[in-house]
Amino acid sequence: MIEKVLKKLTLVYYLVYLAAVLVAVAGYQLHRSGFTIDPGSQAGIAINSILIIFIIGSIPITLGIFNKKTKQWAALPSLTDKLTRYRKAGIIRIAIIGSGFILGVLFFFLMNSQSMIFCAGIAAIGLFFCKPAEVKIISELQIEDPEQND
Repeated sequence: MIEKVLKKLTLVYYLVYLAAVLVAVAGYQLHRSGFTIDPGSQAGIAINSILIIFIIGSIPITLGIFNKKTKQWAALPSLTDKLTRYRKAGIIRIAIIGSGFILGVLFFFLMNSQSMIFCAGIAAIGLFFCKPAEVKIISELQIEDPEQND
């Protein structure tokens, strides 16, 4: 059962990176075709500010809430319940942090702005903390016997 959760979370995790690569290719093509956003324009400043605030706010909040919730779920008696909640919240956590990463990559190409690539880098580091591992799941949910079937 842990293996299923791990497989699903790993798939979502690597799909975010695949999406970032596809967005980078698309952003590069858009930049080459002349579609850019001036970073000094009102729209550029607004996008820059919103993305920075989103990334700086979402990473600690998302990781903090997930950590708090896993401590609550560890007290649940049912392994199935623990893993179901962990899987759903893990996907949401990866999606939130991954969206900041993908948007940072996209706007780096569209705005040709160094701050956007730094934002994408910060989000990529945050995403690294979401990398699923069986040992991590067992530890966070305080699972005594990983072979236990509910």
